[in-house]
Amino acid sequence: MEPAGLDRQGQVTPGAARTLDPDGSAAVAGGQAPTTSPAGPSPADPSPAGPVRGGGVLTRHPVTIHLAVLLGFIAAGIAATWPRASDLPGRLPATRDAGSYVWGFWWVARQVEHFSNPWFTRYIAAPTGAQLGLHALMPLPDVLMMPVTIIFGPSASYNLLCIVMPGLLSYAMYRVARLWLPSQVGAIAAGAFFGLSTMLTWRAWYHLNLAAGVLFFPLALEAAVRLRRRPGWRQALVLGLVVGAALLTDQEMAVLVLILTGLALLPWLLRPPVAAKLWPAALAALVAGLVASPQILAVIRQTRAGGATSPLHALGTSYVVSGVNLTDMFAISPRLDGLGLKGLGIVYHGPTGDGIPTFGLVLTVLAVFGLVLVWRRRSAWLLALLWLGCAALALGSVLKIGPHVFIPEAERFDGQRVSAVMPYTWFVRIPVLSGFREASRIMMLGIMPAALLAGAAVDWLRYHAVSAVIVVAALGALEAGWSGNSSIGTMPTALPALDRPIAADHSGSIVVDVPYGIRGGTNFTGSGFDPDAQVLATADGHPRAVGFISRVPAPTVAGLDRDAFYVRLVAAEDGERSTPAQLAAAQLNARQMNIGWVLLWNWNGGQNRAIIRYMRGTGFRLDYTADGVKVYRPASRL
Repeated sequence: MEPAGLDRQGQVTPGAARTLDPDGSAAVAGGQAPTTSPAGPSPADPSPAGPVRGGGVLTRHPVTIHLAVLLGFIAAGIAATWPRASDLPGRLPATRDAGSYVWGFWWVARQVEHFSNPWFTRYIAAPTGAQLGLHALMPLPDVLMMPVTIIFGPSASYNLLCIVMPGLLSYAMYRVARLWLPSQVGAIAAGAFFGLSTMLTWRAWYHLNLAAGVLFFPLALEAAVRLRRRPGWRQALVLGLVVGAALLTDQEMAVLVLILTGLALLPWLLRPPVAAKLWPAALAALVAGLVASPQILAVIRQTRAGGATSPLHALGTSYVVSGVNLTDMFAISPRLDGLGLKGLGIVYHGPTGDGIPTFGLVLTVLAVFGLVLVWRRRSAWLLALLWLGCAALALGSVLKIGPHVFIPEAERFDGQRVSAVMPYTWFVRIPVLSGFREASRIMMLGIMPAALLAGAAVDWLRYHAVSAVIVVAALGALEAGWSGNSSIGTMPTALPALDRPIAADHSGSIVVDVPYGIRGGTNFTGSGFDPDAQVLATADGHPRAVGFISRVPAPTVAGLDRDAFYVRLVAAEDGERSTPAQLAAAQLNARQMNIGWVLLWNWNGGQNRAIIRYMRGTGFRLDYTADGVKVYRPASRL
């Protein structure tokens, strides 16, 4: 049975007025005159809490409405990130992140087909391999995209998911907004402010795992609200599935999903009768644990093997540098740089290496306006507190305002001077949360309540100043989306001339890409390798010496540092010469590891001459050149 006064979409049925009780749950007073808040319509306006009007097909078929909204959001997401969607046939963003995601789609599909464990591999960082329990592997999206991966290739899966992600984020936000806002217009606005924001559209193309993890913020909030409104095993099952799926998508964002779910359920759980509410909450927790158990076990195994630790100096540095500058947090999107506004000091001008951490000026103004309009709702103030709490945490362990850095109540933590009054300093000291090394990423949770409050403002304008909605839409469109950093180009999804001979070799030999290195967030060895390397690995199927791993396990680095061939290769990249004895040991080690191919990328003169001397000294000879890459093989195999 549906709760009185609400249809299956959470809309108010004829003759019922919807308000919010103190904790934000729906309270319906059938037959009573609808009460209006400052955000509600005037008596002369059509009440959004009154009867659903119109008898068209779309009104009678809510599924059609939802499908139209979803498709509209996807189209808007493509437009907001253009021309990235035009790269779908045969191109990828030229980043190691993109290469890692493509490799992940291929790797998980391969392991599922062979009924094997996807959370450990020797196909990167070969031959030592790496545990992937804390890597941005995205097991759930990888499995869901398997049909596309198998038929069209892993690059197609990556591009397709990037293209639809802004629309999916917007639609998920729209769904939860319909539980709080009385009109479609306000809910659509909330969805657009969330999913089409510069912050999240950038993530969708460059940090796909984070964008996919953010998708579960509105999904979890919707499931939690529905559980509060109608406790039962069905809603508990849905909430458990959502939280478990979040853990199978991205563990960092799953931490925020768990925090958000706890904040949504705790006030409800503490109100009597407590006992009657514990069992559905416990069922949701049980289901979440069961669904996410493979990922949880993989993390436990990696932790026990010593692969979950990170160098303290790297973490401490990240805590300080990852915080957002206060002047950038509420600035105009950098999309408007070309309009000559940067001199006004209200355009985001911070770094873009780890995203665009700004809520945007339009969203900020509307969110504050929305809070003023609905200030009588306790749920509105809870949303505001969540927004501001996330903003405070995102500032990091020091306070940056413009060009100035302030460290009030300074103390030493992990080798860095941090402020004891900044909330993030204490947030990362909570067990398990020390690995949350990028403070700016917490803003991705903070933009959700801001979007809901902005939707409330648009909802009010819908009934009091319709023409203003057009102005807001225009300003929002100017500030929405992000097609990417101009410095980030594209790379091909395949290099047949280069890779065809390697793919024809079925010996399972290791391919070494030079520059050589294992890269990650807090631990690495060697140099930054070419982003094409892991993409080519999905075509030729050979183990790769290089690898991009979100958190490089310490045992992986230790294992590779024991291989003489890699140790002296790194030395050669630094211009060092090896002694005859070192070359002999490296050559023997290369033969033992079964290194069959060495790809020399990015010809740049002096440095590569040192590499060529090293290749010759370890028994490798030039085989062929293709696509600007020199390919070396052991002399015995030529």
